[in-house]
Amino acid sequence: MSRTLSIDHLPVLAAGGSIEAFISAANRFPMLAEAEEQLLARRFRDEDDLDAARQLVTSHLRLVVAIARGYLGYGLPHADLIQEGNIGLMKAVKRFDPDRGVRLVSFAMHWIKAEIHEYILKNWRMVKIATTKAQRKLFFNLRSIKAALAQDENSRQGFNTLGSEEVTAVAKRLGVKPAEVIEMETRLTGADVSLEPISDDDEDSYAPIAYLTADRGVEPLAALERKEYDRLQDEGLSSALASLDERSRTIVQRRWLVADGEEAATLHELAAEYGVSAERIRQIEVKAMQKMKGQLAA
Repeated sequence: MSRTLSIDHLPVLAAGGSIEAFISAANRFPMLAEAEEQLLARRFRDEDDLDAARQLVTSHLRLVVAIARGYLGYGLPHADLIQEGNIGLMKAVKRFDPDRGVRLVSFAMHWIKAEIHEYILKNWRMVKIATTKAQRKLFFNLRSIKAALAQDENSRQGFNTLGSEEVTAVAKRLGVKPAEVIEMETRLTGADVSLEPISDDDEDSYAPIAYLTADRGVEPLAALERKEYDRLQDEGLSSALASLDERSRTIVQRRWLVADGEEAATLHELAAEYGVSAERIRQIEVKAMQKMKGQLAA
């Protein structure tokens, strides 16, 4: 792409002003009909028309405002949340394919939320507190679940601390371990630790800041590329599995795609279920894997 879409191409952002003025301006941009959206998306994709991209972005600014409003409970400025959401929206516009049969609003929601999530995680604490998908889900749901429990008259512990029964219930609901719920709650409710020395005494010179070094191997672009690669791999795997007949698909899934903590089925177990020999199951598995490999390479 010869030119770059940036916030500078959005007049309402470039002009600055209050958050109320921005929201008011965002709500005045007209929403696009599907035919208009398709036409503009093709102009941007095929002709590198930045004016078309600008219209796609501005017509969805109200979506960013609505999504950002849902994250105000984390104590971060509304304007910053919207700004990060706008970045996610522009990334979505750059990657939007009008030939996929999906409206931009559905495609953009993922990118907007992902960008806001990254911003919150980076600014909630200096130290990363959510490293896996399950932990991120826990981070973004624990506050609301605790608030709901606090409104329940039967809750003995209230909002401040979860009891053992509540911890177990939250863990089961979010698919994580009870220990992870306790750890996340401790981090969310704990006080921040100063990275800088509190005083000038020599004994205080060994503050946490002295032990922190930047990880120069993690660049935002590289992280984004990894996320996109993982997404495409998941889509490709789903498509390859869909190309198999039901028996072959089941065999591959039970042999190679079992969930964490589950045991993969053996050839003899599957042979007993289908009433064939273990060698026949192996042949079906090999043929299915070859077909999937061809689908993924296409």
